[in-house]
Amino acid sequence: MTTSTERTRLLLDLLILAACCYFLFFWGAGTFGLLGADEPRYAQIAREMNERQDWVTPRLNGTAWLEKPVLYYWRASVAFRVFGVNEFAARFPSATFAALVAFAAYFFMRRFRPGSEMDAALITAASAAMIGFAHGASTDMQLAAPFTVAMLCWFAWYRTQRRWLLALFYIFMAFGTLAKGPVAPALGGVIVLTFGLARSDWKVALRTLWVPGILLFLLVALPWFVLVQLQNPQFFRVFIIEHNLARFSTDVYRHTQPFWYYLPVMLLSTMPWTLIFIAAVVEGVSRWRRSRAQAVADDDGLTEFLLLWIVIVVLFFSISRSKLPGYVLPAVPPCMILLADFLQRKLTLNERHGIGWWLLIAMHAIVCAGLLGELLFAPYQIQRAPYPPDVFIKAGLIGAGAFAFVLLMVLVRGLAMLRTATLAVTIVAVGLIIKSVMPSVDAKDSSRSLGELVAGINPNASVAVVNARREVEYGLNFYLNRPIANYKRGEIPTGEHLAVAVVDSEPSWRGQLGNRQVSRIGFDRRQKLELYWIGP
Repeated sequence: MTTSTERTRLLLDLLILAACCYFLFFWGAGTFGLLGADEPRYAQIAREMNERQDWVTPRLNGTAWLEKPVLYYWRASVAFRVFGVNEFAARFPSATFAALVAFAAYFFMRRFRPGSEMDAALITAASAAMIGFAHGASTDMQLAAPFTVAMLCWFAWYRTQRRWLLALFYIFMAFGTLAKGPVAPALGGVIVLTFGLARSDWKVALRTLWVPGILLFLLVALPWFVLVQLQNPQFFRVFIIEHNLARFSTDVYRHTQPFWYYLPVMLLSTMPWTLIFIAAVVEGVSRWRRSRAQAVADDDGLTEFLLLWIVIVVLFFSISRSKLPGYVLPAVPPCMILLADFLQRKLTLNERHGIGWWLLIAMHAIVCAGLLGELLFAPYQIQRAPYPPDVFIKAGLIGAGAFAFVLLMVLVRGLAMLRTATLAVTIVAVGLIIKSVMPSVDAKDSSRSLGELVAGINPNASVAVVNARREVEYGLNFYLNRPIANYKRGEIPTGEHLAVAVVDSEPSWRGQLGNRQVSRIGFDRRQKLELYWIGP
């Protein structure tokens, strides 16, 4: 292959990858409102940082908010300046970092597993966790992406001994620290040490402790931590003690789940590739054991490294008393890279696959079919509405079509088409989610329409929530861009104001208002909320 041909192929690969990343991560990111409590809260903090031009102390309604470091707020503030204050801009940091992971997987595998780079990049991009968290205004992708790039740079340094790669390891680890704190270097250190011990090369951890790299890490990460501590003496207690140590060791934030919680989370995170991923893990463990038993000289340790990376991240957060799905997002990219390496070996061997392999492909096709079929039911499930008769027919047809498409593409064109066929199904799934599922989620769980309703009644009125979910409070805070009082905290405005209350709850709070006038003026049926005008 000529140099010119190689460049053309590289350019074509990157254009295809960029187009896929745009569709999977960016398209539709602004079409639905901010969801839950975290998205609007983080977005509001970034908005206030942008408005105040205070790049050190994150603030919510003017009060220091020190639960998380600053990386997301910095990046979202810049996005707000470029795109305006909207949902797309709030999610832009996560989408761009998801794309960074896909491109990092491409260049990493291009160097260490030539021929599998597009599989690695596109499979990583087309996994459920990457797509889902790319559409979230949260800190999860802010940790996962720099951590992934850092670990890939570390392995590349381990194999090539090129110091600039080790420098990049420290720089991206610093970004991970600015995203979520000391968990990034702690996990990275454990993975490096464990890998060295597993390879009977414990000195690799000592070689990793490179003074110029450590200085780079401190140069990137340390200034903000020093400045925020100087401006907010409570920072160490709030962030380190309460939101790192206490969150890990206690149930203070009520995110308790069983120890095995992350097993199903990982299975869902790797959809629709889950069954192939399980096969890749089984085969990877078997290869690792054989290589150790036979002391294979040409084994570069990549399989071992990826398996340890996955296990250590999942095990670390499984031990934690506080568990949320996004915590194990840093374990998803190595899952997909391991899977791509597995498929490449299957292609390279060019062996005649037995009935077990084709049964696995058929089951994978069933998963793809089931995914598309379920998405047709999802809007009615979210709305708790009865299914129309034709939805069963549509789901059956689209499921059967997806199953036949994936299976026939592999049967007729070979295993090389598995990635393309599954990617096509994933693209259709994302289209269905954005166009069909998310409008129902938006109506049920976002405060965007409620904020528009409140603003339409009186755009300048004080607003309070009464027994409503915290998602409502933080959502209105963002969409109205003002503090929201809460009756439960005793924050009852003394003047006229709008109250957002759970439907049929008026008797439980009416007594707090004494003789003040209370008039019901609106109703949000989907969120089961009522609007009241409270007189002086």
